[in-house]
Amino acid sequence: MWAHGAGRFALVTLGLWILVSLVSLFWTPRSLWETNGYAVWAKPSADHWLGTDGVGADVFSWLMAGSRTDLVIVALTVLVALAIGLLLVAAMTSRAAALAHGSVVLIDALISIPTVLIALMLAVPLGASVAVIVLACGFGYGLNLARVARPSAMLAARSMYVESARADGASAMRVFATHIVPNVMPTLVVQCSLSAGTAVLAEAGLTYLGVGVPSGVPSWGHSLSTSVRFINIYPLTVLWPGLLVTVVVVALNLFGDALREAADPLTNPRLRGDDGHRRR
Repeated sequence: MWAHGAGRFALVTLGLWILVSLVSLFWTPRSLWETNGYAVWAKPSADHWLGTDGVGADVFSWLMAGSRTDLVIVALTVLVALAIGLLLVAAMTSRAAALAHGSVVLIDALISIPTVLIALMLAVPLGASVAVIVLACGFGYGLNLARVARPSAMLAARSMYVESARADGASAMRVFATHIVPNVMPTLVVQCSLSAGTAVLAEAGLTYLGVGVPSGVPSWGHSLSTSVRFINIYPLTVLWPGLLVTVVVVALNLFGDALREAADPLTNPRLRGDDGHRRR
């Protein structure tokens, strides 16, 4: 991945994101709850590196603390989506015809439901919380992951080596884990990276609608939603979180593409042993 410019950009950006999230657990330039009524909407300075917001809180400190909230949301969303997607892929490749056809119909029926609508329904019993974002996005992205991975999964399920494994007495779980999952792994990697990037956008959008991260919890979406009303007067307070979201989403998308190319023998000559042959 490091051999490609896109891969280097993704690795450096995501590495900095994780590093800042870890550092924010122990240190931020200012306390999150420190406000200064005499320094409201202040411009960037030595005291406040990215300025202050409408209550005089340090923008840089809130963005640092918000990085860990978004990182947790992305990680949990990808795990939930991957679990749901693999479960549905296992159902679609099952030898039970009723289960296989029923799961396909279920995916086609549920995938049309917008993620925002799912989040609004979950917000009624759960309230605005991180769990609402994770469950809504994980469910929606898991359906899409299963739909995209279905062709390659079905091709693997009907292959001769799978039939041979079943004839040798291999269990359905062993066949799925050993033969089907490795064949859909490149698709899973790309879709998980896309889901991770979309989860960052979803956090910002759902928090803006009031069904995402609750008030008082630092996140990039919270920083955007509290300052977007004053974008015409104080544009810098919207610029910083918006720039962070944009850079991270691009890095997550490039990460999936670079990882797929690095792990695919068709695009990586080193995995085919061509690199040494070319040197000779």
